[in-house]
Parts: sequence; C-alpha cells; structure tokens
Amino acid sequence: MDTYILALETSSSWCSVALLSQVNGQTHCIARTHEGAAEHTRKLLPMADALLRTASVDHQALSAVAFGQGPGAFTGLRVACGLAQGMALGLGIPVIPVASLQVLAAQAADGRDQADASYPAVHVVVQDARMGEAYVAAYRVPEQAGQQWACVQSPMLVDRADLAVWLGQWLAAQPAAVQRVWLSGDLTAPGTEVDDLIAVDPERVSIVPMPEHGWTPDACVLAELALQAWHRNETVPPEDAMPLYVRNKVAFTIAEREHGAGGNPRAPGLPDAIHPMLPAHLESVAGIEASVQSFPWTLKNFQDSLQAGYPAWVSMHAGQVTGYAIVMMAPDVAHLLVIGVDPAHQGKGTGRLLLEYCEQQARDKGASVMVLEVRQSNRAAIGFYRHMGYQTFSTRKDYYPAGHGRREHADAMKKTLSLAAATP
Repeated sequence: MDTYILALETSSSWCSVALLSQVNGQTHCIARTHEGAAEHTRKLLPMADALLRTASVDHQALSAVAFGQGPGAFTGLRVACGLAQGMALGLGIPVIPVASLQVLAAQAADGRDQADASYPAVHVVVQDARMGEAYVAAYRVPEQAGQQWACVQSPMLVDRADLAVWLGQWLAAQPAAVQRVWLSGDLTAPGTEVDDLIAVDPERVSIVPMPEHGWTPDACVLAELALQAWHRNETVPPEDAMPLYVRNKVAFTIAEREHGAGGNPRAPGLPDAIHPMLPAHLESVAGIEASVQSFPWTLKNFQDSLQAGYPAWVSMHAGQVTGYAIVMMAPDVAHLLVIGVDPAHQGKGTGRLLLEYCEQQARDKGASVMVLEVRQSNRAAIGFYRHMGYQTFSTRKDYYPAGHGRREHADAMKKTLSLAAATP
C-alpha cells in the first residue's frame, strides 16, 4: 500500500513543508522552505498546497500529517499543530507528532564523522531557548537502519550558565557503554558555550559540524522519522495532537517575560520552574530540608546523591530554590528518595509540580511504578500523596528515627505510571 505523509515544521524562524512518499518500496521526499518567523501563519498552508500540486498528489491520498512538536517558538508550534489537526480532521487521517529536537539529532547523525562507529553513541542537542536558557535533549543513535531512536533525555529547560555543569552530571549518570556523545544545536556554534561543553569530557564529547543554514529542523528528516512512527502505528487522533512545551507558561508578553514569566530564573515574579539540581543549589536544599524535617538529610547526603548520579531537581522562584526532589531509577521502578518544599512556598502547587516532574522523568526512563515512604504520623503528606494517586501497599516497621532511641513505622506507597502521560 502506498504511503504519503505531509510534514510541517515551524518550531524556528524557518517555515518548511515536506511530502514523503513510499511507493512500491521506494521512498522519496520533496520539500519547500521559507525564512520568516512572523510569516508562518500566512505561508504554511499555501506552501503545503503548492507542494501537493507539484507532486500531483491529492489531499485525499495522504496517509497522515506530521508536525514538529517542539520545543520551540510558541506561535510557530501552534501554527503547525493547528494546521495538522485541521487537515487530519477534514481528511479522517491521524497525526504524527515528532519532537523537533529529535529531528535535529537525526540531522546531526547524518552530519557527523561517519568513520567513527562508536556505539552506542548518543546525540545531545543544545538549542537556544532565549532568555538566557537552553533546550536540551538526548537521543541514542539506532545501531542499524530502520531501528528506533531511543530518547534518553526528554526535552528540558536549562540555564545557559549551567549547561556545562548539567552535561557533566548527565554524563556521569550514563552507563559505561555510552562511550561517545555528539553535541549539536545552535549553542555549539563558535562564540557560544561550546568550549565549556567540550571541556566537560574531551575524550567522550565531540561536536557535529554546523550545517550550512545552521541548526534548524529539516522537514524531510521530520517526515522520515514520522514514517518510522507510522510503521510502528505510533499515531494520535487529531484532537489529541499537542505541541511540546517545557516551560510552565508559554503565552507571555515581552514585558511579562522581562519580569520573569516563562522561565527567566533571574527575574522577579517567576512561576516555579524545574531545573537540574547543581552543587551550587545544595546549601539551599539542605537548609530547606532542615526546616521541614525532624531528622533531615545532611548536606553530605545530598552531595553523595549527586555524585552517585541520582536524578535530582530543584524548583526555582525568582532565582531562589523553593523545593527539591531526588529519585533512584531502577529498570522498572522509580523510588522517590526525598522531596521537600520551602515552608514559604507550601500550598502553592510547588510540591505537585516537583512530584509530577519526577513521575514524568521516571516514565521517560521506562519505569512503570513510582514508590515512596512516608512517616505514618505525617497525615498531611499521606493525604497529599493519596490525592496524587498513590496507594499504601505495605508498612516499613521501625523505618524512621523518632528520637530518644525510638523508631517510627512508614507507609510504603506506590503509583502506577501511565505511559500515555504527556511530557511536561
């Protein structure tokens, strides 16, 4: 059966459309591009129609519509997603969302030194998110043609000043088999953080040469990834297609962003945002822990957790740490080791934000269950976890110290993690 996929990519200043056809086992892709961020709404549909006419392919012949899901420019993402939904609904066909950073990783795999066959190689994409921040993600290269790319780090937001620290911690958490990491994205250009990133581990970190037109997602590469997803039946109904945002809020005015809305950690008035826990955060984290726990973790406990490579995050508000969480990942189960929120920020959704983020990271690592322990006397925490979908499944006898030589039982709670949940 012939397959035709129309791919729409508008996550950057480039507006691009591709038509991929697979006929009699032969795959062919044609594309049109236009540069102009403010022109996506006006240009995208006429470009798509013109491309179909050029290929003599009727709209009714389309098998699916794919779009660059993001992260990226808010308006651009909405344009591509909206058009994909509208066309798919009208034609009665599915939609295939593809992460725009995965598209860049696939482009980088084609552009790196093909003589280097170090496997399993991983591509880390570092893309400018503006406001002093960067989008980062990592994908494992398929070892054979036709195999699926594996997402080993879902797209997330990192302060540009912390990129090298984040990369070092991320590398330390990877299995020893990952011997080569390739960096791509517009923050690997000369004059950016590229030298600091290479210096993290010069033996393992290499830079993919910058393409002629810079690091912008290519619609044909997007279409090729969408075709692979199509053959795996990884499509969604049009009404379920959504852009991929990694900021808590995305539709802000310039003035609001200058005051911190949308993820600026140095501005006042910022909604809580999640960042990787860094050594610079530890004194603040230990201080909050001491203020909310009768028998708190020590500063060294947190230092040891980071050195061991446990995934750890902090919530930030106006440049200050407001909460923290550390998780231990196992093949199928994630264990929430510790979580805490500054008393001044309790009751404002920070704990929920942290816990949901931990759950999503666990899903992304393939875990199907999250487990945790809580003091039986901590009724408020038990109520919070139950509200978040956790259920008690056993009692850990004498699990916690209670002072004066006594011990306190803990409720062991768990939650089944739905793999269909959206990435934050």
